[in-house]
Amino acid sequence: MKEQASFKGLIPFVIFILVYLGTGLYFQFNGTAMAFYQLPSPIAIVCGIISAFFLFKESINEKFETLVRGCGNSDIIIMCIIYLLAGAFAAVTKKIGGVEATANLGLSYIPIEYITAGIFLITSFISTATGTSVGSVVAIAPIAIELAEKTQLSLPIRLAAVMGGAMFGDDLSLISDTTISATRTQGCRMKDKFLANVGIAIPAAILTFILFWIFGKPETIIASQSYNYDILKIIPYIFVLVVSLLGVNVFVVLTGGIFLSGIIGIYYNIFSPIEFAREIYIGFNNMNEIFLLSLLTGGLAALVTKAGGIQWILEKVDKFIIGKKSAQVGIGVLVALTDFAVANNTVAIIINGPVAKKISQQHGLDRRRVAGLLGICSCIAQGIIPYGAQMLILIGFTKGLASPFEVLPYLWYQQLLLLFTIISIYVPYYQYFFKHHLPMDEMA
Repeated sequence: MKEQASFKGLIPFVIFILVYLGTGLYFQFNGTAMAFYQLPSPIAIVCGIISAFFLFKESINEKFETLVRGCGNSDIIIMCIIYLLAGAFAAVTKKIGGVEATANLGLSYIPIEYITAGIFLITSFISTATGTSVGSVVAIAPIAIELAEKTQLSLPIRLAAVMGGAMFGDDLSLISDTTISATRTQGCRMKDKFLANVGIAIPAAILTFILFWIFGKPETIIASQSYNYDILKIIPYIFVLVVSLLGVNVFVVLTGGIFLSGIIGIYYNIFSPIEFAREIYIGFNNMNEIFLLSLLTGGLAALVTKAGGIQWILEKVDKFIIGKKSAQVGIGVLVALTDFAVANNTVAIIINGPVAKKISQQHGLDRRRVAGLLGICSCIAQGIIPYGAQMLILIGFTKGLASPFEVLPYLWYQQLLLLFTIISIYVPYYQYFFKHHLPMDEMA
């Protein structure tokens, strides 16, 4: 049964965003270090949840049941487990010296003046291989920050390179939650979504690489230095990349990476088996905030959806749909607006997937294209919102040295991805990549 549209149903999300952003901006303007971490984000989402309990009708028990169902959504739980594994992988590989070794390897072989473009490329490969933008940010952000310190480069532009690379893989990866949710809701294969988006993402990535190549240079080129690194300590990163490219499940990949790092750490007497277990738990704890935020966001999204808040947005956008082009714009706007509200691109796709499918059927859109739009537009939105998981984790690693608003101007990949997506709506060149592909009625 379709929920009755109601702006009132959207108010809890508005309260969450206003509380979180308002508090962060207040402390930012007052020069407080780590301004956006003065108020823990899960507390801000709790404010939205509490307001939902006061604003919405139904009984307390019914609203609580809806909240719990949203928190227990399988995609939310999957993301939360990935957060834990990614945190553990980052903690263990950092403990054995993997971060420093990888940073020194990069410094040894990538010219200092082009290191920002190199960070973008490396993050793009890892995020595509692992299928998780969050895991890629966790793995690469410390390296990028360390390189920025060693080479005296701009930290915000380096962080933007990490964010751009992370969202590149989040969209194009064949094993990402974004791809899985988009293809499941539209009834096509993961490869179909890849073909729909590769012609959009690759040109944007190439231009972004060039921009980082040109503008990511330090103001003063320091003399080349010799950096020591142990290739054995870099193997966990290589393992995660290669095994992911072979199509192995992301949980198996990250778990394997954790234990491989543990074996290396024990071999070098960096820690004992018990200390290795403690490092894993430290990694889990490092993800507590984003874990809780994602879990509670899923619950609030369920409350808001049931109260008609999301339906209110859908109906407003639907008024502007008059043909195939405007239908594509409408689908893109829907998923982007929902992502702005829920701060989770997987949840945004799940919420909008059925509606997007109905729109595509009404206006004769290729469902592969619709799956691609859901993925690409949600990734654009997720890659720029200051309160998204990726940005929160990224900025958290800086320990107050940068804010989301310092990074936003340099998010060139997301900006170019939006540009090429708009062009593809009016000049459907992406269809070239569907040639020699199985017809729709022959798809599994």
